[in-house]
Amino acid sequence: MLKKDDLPDRHPDALVEELYAAENKGKAEPSGSQDMIGLIHPGISRLDYDYAHRGGVFPRYIESDNDPQVASWLECVIHILPVAPRPDGYSPLEAKNLEPEWIARLGQSGKACYDAVVLHRTLNVDLLPLLEYCQAQYPGAMYSGCGGGYLYVASGQPIPGAFHVKVRTRKS
Repeated sequence: MLKKDDLPDRHPDALVEELYAAENKGKAEPSGSQDMIGLIHPGISRLDYDYAHRGGVFPRYIESDNDPQVASWLECVIHILPVAPRPDGYSPLEAKNLEPEWIARLGQSGKACYDAVVLHRTLNVDLLPLLEYCQAQYPGAMYSGCGGGYLYVASGQPIPGAFHVKVRTRKS
């Protein structure tokens, strides 16, 4: 189905939907589409979600930057630090504290982060102390999602134990 360096010759949105369906088949609490989009859409992407559009599962709009220089820079400064898998029985949707004001602020922060990246050319584990330590050293360090998983750090310096992201850009 999906190969390491080559995707089927279909529109990326169709591939995202296929992967989303396969990933979430039979799950009462499906995962989001962000990871699938990141795997399939080329370049560095900003996703605009809207609950009125397809129940908020897929973005209304995707903006991507496929500049190889930007991709190369991002590969150098984004470090992914493996922390721990989510424990069995963990549910990120168990408690839903959804405040519209905070949701809007989160969306704006994502847009600001995307703008900064594309314009720049150059619970088996106690997660909070690690986050606080990394944020003290690297402002903006943040977990990839609920429950730990990975800690993302933007830094021009090496991060012990971390690996780098690889950005696949659209072929000319």
